[in-house]
Amino acid sequence: MKQNSIFIIAEAGVNHNGSINIAKKLIDAASVAGADAVKFQTFKAENLVIKNSQKAEYQKQNSDPTESQFDMLKKLELDLEAHQELIQYCKEKNIIFLSTPFDHDSIDLLSDLGLQIFKIPSGEITNLPYLRHIGSLNKKIILSTGMSNLAEIREALTVLINAGSLKENITVLHANTMYPTPMEDVNLNAIYTIKNEFDIDVGYSDHTLGIEVDIAAVAIGASTIEKHFTLDKNMVGPDHQASLEPQELKKMVIAIRNIEKAMGSYTKEPSQSEDINIDIARKSIVAKKKINKGEQFTNSNITIKRPGTGISPMLWDEVLGKLSSKDYQLDDLIE
Repeated sequence: MKQNSIFIIAEAGVNHNGSINIAKKLIDAASVAGADAVKFQTFKAENLVIKNSQKAEYQKQNSDPTESQFDMLKKLELDLEAHQELIQYCKEKNIIFLSTPFDHDSIDLLSDLGLQIFKIPSGEITNLPYLRHIGSLNKKIILSTGMSNLAEIREALTVLINAGSLKENITVLHANTMYPTPMEDVNLNAIYTIKNEFDIDVGYSDHTLGIEVDIAAVAIGASTIEKHFTLDKNMVGPDHQASLEPQELKKMVIAIRNIEKAMGSYTKEPSQSEDINIDIARKSIVAKKKINKGEQFTNSNITIKRPGTGISPMLWDEVLGKLSSKDYQLDDLIE
């Protein structure tokens, strides 16, 4: 969402385990790592899921398998006071506070708190009333597209724009909703497809293990990167194991910033750093042996050697056959 800069979102999600202190430590870690924003999740369990709904398989593996999704989520809610405290803490740490709303009450709560960027999770891309609600706010929007196809993305964008949002304020994130995502299912080339199909800003929300896919996404044009992180992968909770730890998050940010610099412009010309090496690395036409004044330059008396401070070898054919205007010794630059 920043112009000419990769917008890096450190996704804390529900990895605070319901603790404000852990949430603040996550903010600390995201700030130290150099992320642009740290993102949580805003929801009321009773508005999000029916009470006997089962957990996803990855959630069962990483938390109490006998617990319902409702009971798990209820413990992970952040109330209004928690949001206010975390927003203030983010200001102190000079990092943007973001949160994904999962229901209408949560959209209103975040809007009332002054959030300028709204993240739509993959699971809500087919939720017409939800999309219309967020679209009507005319804020910046980040739309995740896990589990979706182009037709569904098109429909969601149409709803958001018709509701009042500007297309130029929307970033679409390619994503895969599996935690962790198998490498063979990442399909990074879909970034090109989304960009070409909708002529819109495209980023990537990553759920793979490690950081290499995020770096690759930046290299092929992702403008936003979102990545889950935690204080400790061994903590109990649904998302910890598929998240980066603080030092890994820092490595990812450093790598992305380096790739961002390395991408450069579309101009091909000598860089400032290599200018000093041109004369050293290139070659000139030089005397292969002693050449007398008036002698003709031939293949037998001239050759090509470093440095490149004399006549360019590209003028070889023009030099051949000409008469020497002076005496030359071995290795003298031809003038």
